[in-house]
Amino acid sequence: MTTTTVTATSAGTWQLGDLEINRVGFGAMRLAQSGEAFAADAVPRDRNRAIAVLRQAVELGVNHLDTAAFYFSPLRSANELINQALAPYPDDLVITTKVGPSRAPSGHWLPHATPEQLRGQVEENLRQLGRDHLDVVNLRIVGTDSIAERFGALAELRDAGLIRHLGISNVTPAHLAEAQAVAPVVCVQNQYGIGVHPEYDAFVRTCGEQGVAFVPFYAIAGTGRTAGTRGTEHDAVLAVAAAHGASAAQVKLAWTLHQGPHVLAIPGTGSPEHLAANVAAGALRLSEDELATLNSLHQGGA
Repeated sequence: MTTTTVTATSAGTWQLGDLEINRVGFGAMRLAQSGEAFAADAVPRDRNRAIAVLRQAVELGVNHLDTAAFYFSPLRSANELINQALAPYPDDLVITTKVGPSRAPSGHWLPHATPEQLRGQVEENLRQLGRDHLDVVNLRIVGTDSIAERFGALAELRDAGLIRHLGISNVTPAHLAEAQAVAPVVCVQNQYGIGVHPEYDAFVRTCGEQGVAFVPFYAIAGTGRTAGTRGTEHDAVLAVAAAHGASAAQVKLAWTLHQGPHVLAIPGTGSPEHLAANVAAGALRLSEDELATLNSLHQGGA
């Protein structure tokens, strides 16, 4: 499919609280390094290229960026690249970040932040991005423990004006209910895609019914996760792609967007060509038969 004139407006918009965004956004995880994200031998991406990709994203209508202070490699920080590329920020740009995990300068992961440490993480994101408040902060979770105390700490920072809206990441429906008992939740960010976590289908629908955005990560990479796509695609995905003159990655993104108007896309890349293709996927309209075929593949977990 052509990518030359397609912008991020093609998939429509969604309200994150009182913030209107285009449903096709940009994920900054791969912005700071080439190769596998978070790898010990990560190679810093060329700074000028990374800045050019960010500016191109905004030119293509992307007004929702997903980032985190722990997105960094030697010499490069996604947040600081965003700051350098886009500040002073466009009025309609919404930056979503995550707190909870952290990484030492060496790259090693550190235990999840305590409620007391979350303020420091929020302030670090503010400093790196050069902002006086954060539009959306997701509490990133590992495991099934209660999140009420940690989410409550973020709610206090929201009340203090450091955060505008709150979300949660890598969570269960029980976590969503627990968080909503503390403060409003505008988004849930979980791994999801064709054949990846079909058990979340009901959760995706529940979020839509409650007006909560569902934001899949690794929608293209799938089980490849931080290493990226494994390079092999199912025949059904390839057949749909061929019918539209599209790539398998575009079909995967389009499928997630077809799961409901509340489902957002945050594909990340350091390539201008891949960026344009990802944005163009928002214009891809799948037929009922194609959706049925892909849904069957999804349920089969392939």
